[in-house]
Amino acid sequence: MSIPVIRPHNGHPMLFVEDQPFYIVGGEVHNSDSSSPAYMEGIWQCADELGLNTLLLPVSWELVEPEEGRFDFTVPDALIQQARRYGKRIVFLWFGAWKNAEMTYAPAWVKTDRKRFRRAQIVKGKDKAGRSVAGGRATLPYYTLSALCEATVTADGKAFAALMAHLKEVDGAQHTVIGVQVENETGLLGSARDRSDAADAAFAAPVPEGLAAFLRAHPDWLDPDLAQAVAAGAEQGSWTEVFGAGAEELFSAYYTARYLDTVALQGKAAYPLPMFANCWLVHKGDKPGDYPSGGPVARVRGVWRFAAPTLDVLGPDIYVPEFLQVCDEYTRDGSPLFIPEAATHAYAAPRLAYCIGHYHAMCYSPFGFDDIGHPFSAIQGYLFGMDVTDPALKTPQDKAEYAWFAHTLTAMMPVLAPLYGTDALQAACAESGEPQATLALGKLNLSAIFRNPMVPDQLCNGVVLAARVAPDTYYLLAYHTMLNLAAGDAENLDILSLEEGQFENGSWKPGRRLNGDEAAMLMIGAPRLLKLRVSTYEDGE
Repeated sequence: MSIPVIRPHNGHPMLFVEDQPFYIVGGEVHNSDSSSPAYMEGIWQCADELGLNTLLLPVSWELVEPEEGRFDFTVPDALIQQARRYGKRIVFLWFGAWKNAEMTYAPAWVKTDRKRFRRAQIVKGKDKAGRSVAGGRATLPYYTLSALCEATVTADGKAFAALMAHLKEVDGAQHTVIGVQVENETGLLGSARDRSDAADAAFAAPVPEGLAAFLRAHPDWLDPDLAQAVAAGAEQGSWTEVFGAGAEELFSAYYTARYLDTVALQGKAAYPLPMFANCWLVHKGDKPGDYPSGGPVARVRGVWRFAAPTLDVLGPDIYVPEFLQVCDEYTRDGSPLFIPEAATHAYAAPRLAYCIGHYHAMCYSPFGFDDIGHPFSAIQGYLFGMDVTDPALKTPQDKAEYAWFAHTLTAMMPVLAPLYGTDALQAACAESGEPQATLALGKLNLSAIFRNPMVPDQLCNGVVLAARVAPDTYYLLAYHTMLNLAAGDAENLDILSLEEGQFENGSWKPGRRLNGDEAAMLMIGAPRLLKLRVSTYEDGE
């Protein structure tokens, strides 16, 4: 069997595991959980109950290389053994130089050697104690390693390559680990760019060859304000001369992306698993530095595609209410949707189904998935954007409900995955804001009504996923919606059969056979999976 790989499938980039198309019904653990295999036992059990097929697990530089040149893979080895015992896959998250735009998971020998492993500066100048000076007062040194420090990228890349070589040795035949995230939420907080002497020199130097031409050739890979700045700039020169008002963020993006590409290149040379980078998103009204400037946000994706070609996917961590807008931004250029982190509120399960059915997503993974079903804490409320009016964004996802979705969609992988990249797999959801949606599926036009006609202002988090597996046969996953079946490619439609059921061990297990009023008016509250056969014909036949 070949190692996990991303390759085109029906024209759509898709993950293949054991030479079969695969999508990740995943969950990311809280950051510290995977540092203790003993603690993880309960987390694996929760993943099993929820029906997840893959866990996203941090592996930190500080644990892998506690002393420079001495590597310890005890923790990742134990996690791999646990995954095999529970029948799960792993995506490891390399917490190296960055975690949430800081260096918290770097080893002590890196943190304490500030001369060798330079930190970024967010203001200019220092006092006699070596502290940065801002606004006439001293501030503590910034807690982020500089992306322009060659010693840091060399050490980080060496440790990452050692991890990848070890994974090849212990897992190269079994493929428990199917991908790796390189760093975590990279970028710079507090400033649009590093203001150290080294960064100032690079900023005044000529823009790297080819970057400006690449961005001008792909203006859609930048936000309009950046694309305009690129178009108006000089053909060559310093960053300010070439990119004007967008220079500082584009500078940060280039050097951050180049850093990750260097690390990823070393890792892939050891063991070329699929690799991706995640990002902390831009919130409305934010300026670079309010969010980590230089990270792989959609507004600078063109820079990342130029400077980090080794990375297979850029993935958003979505805690903002504008979920669908973010998904659209990250798939607009034909890239696959890979969501390593998402909120666990009441939209979590419908979003899982919609991402698979509409975006043909590679990965959907709630963060802190073991919190599903638990009341939100105050900090979760802040992080998950619960200052909006939609009650579903303030309500925890029901655990049993999420488990139904995850178990069902995992069991349906042999049916759904081959349909990726085709219009035989479609979905609609209430979160789009439209009260009704119609899916055109050959013989069938499937309409989903998401607003209760008796209570038209009632909010709903409904979803429908439809898979056409033969010209006359469909699987319909539906939740909080009313379905209307109509002829698609002819004037009339007959229902030949309609069954409730589930997939077990790859086979359809029917439940109730629906007919009469229960087939004519499909009012669906709790999640249901249906198998439908239809016949269409013209008048007079």
